[in-house]
Amino acid sequence: AIPVITDSWLKGLRGYDINKAYEAFRKSALTKGIDNPLRPDNDEYMQKGYVALHEQYDNSVSHALEYYIADNALSRLAAALGKKADAKLFYDRSLGYRHYYSKEYGVFRPIMPDGSFYKPFDPKQGENFEPSPGFHEGNSWNYSFYVPHDVKGLAKLMGGQKSFVDKLQSVFDKGYYDPANEPDIAYPYLFSYFKGDEWRTQVQTRRLLKEYFKNAPEGIPGNDDTGTMSAWAVFNMIGFYPDCPGEPYYTLTSPVFDKVTIRLDKAQWGRDKLVIETSRPQPDDVIISKMELGGKPWNQYRISNEELLKGGVLKFYLKK
Repeated sequence: AIPVITDSWLKGLRGYDINKAYEAFRKSALTKGIDNPLRPDNDEYMQKGYVALHEQYDNSVSHALEYYIADNALSRLAAALGKKADAKLFYDRSLGYRHYYSKEYGVFRPIMPDGSFYKPFDPKQGENFEPSPGFHEGNSWNYSFYVPHDVKGLAKLMGGQKSFVDKLQSVFDKGYYDPANEPDIAYPYLFSYFKGDEWRTQVQTRRLLKEYFKNAPEGIPGNDDTGTMSAWAVFNMIGFYPDCPGEPYYTLTSPVFDKVTIRLDKAQWGRDKLVIETSRPQPDDVIISKMELGGKPWNQYRISNEELLKGGVLKFYLKK
């Protein structure tokens, strides 16, 4: 609930006691595991900054990665509410994912209670929902880029932009990408954090839509999970995606539709609609050549919720 409510509040959905919600969030993040059904591994997480592998097929890495994302969202909410000490505490905790990075394999790897890496280790173990030490319904490749709140930091850990982009591209080229359990559904958008590689996002999002989403029975990859997969498809089709829960930003990609109109609350946003238009010489053009927001050039591939909703018209110009 922390990332969802924080995300909604930072995007302007108000009308409830956010301070009361914050206190509940803070309690869940700081309560010991024995009294904490939301974070049963919290003792170790608070002491060491990670969750160790205690049973062969536990979900230690998956749990910790969820905690890091929640702590980042909590940090952002704390900052917005003027709680500076809490903001720093939870932000620092959100960077604990670094503990899991194995230089030997270049991916996240479970950690044993004595602090050593789990072995023997196979980054691909967990494909097709087979049991995998440390990872829930997936393998290390499905989780090793699951740090949406610190993409640049993860890239630095992996050796810089080129190394990061090459490794991320290999996830798609080698067939490691698997949206069915969803930790990797934001992967195609991570390219757009790096100048010169944004086109990869546009190519992959369109390819994945065609490959995984069909107008037929079983037309989505796996369980819709309260609308997650459907929402992924809709966001991709209209041209932007909220790739980091708890942060009021979107990453842009090439839309499928020629025109989309989204109705807005004029009292809140100063206008009653957001219009997304797409100009493409050929039906299969997917690369963004330029963009305009409110009739002015827009040169970034990330956009805040406020900028987008107050922009009036977002226009994409596509090429092959």
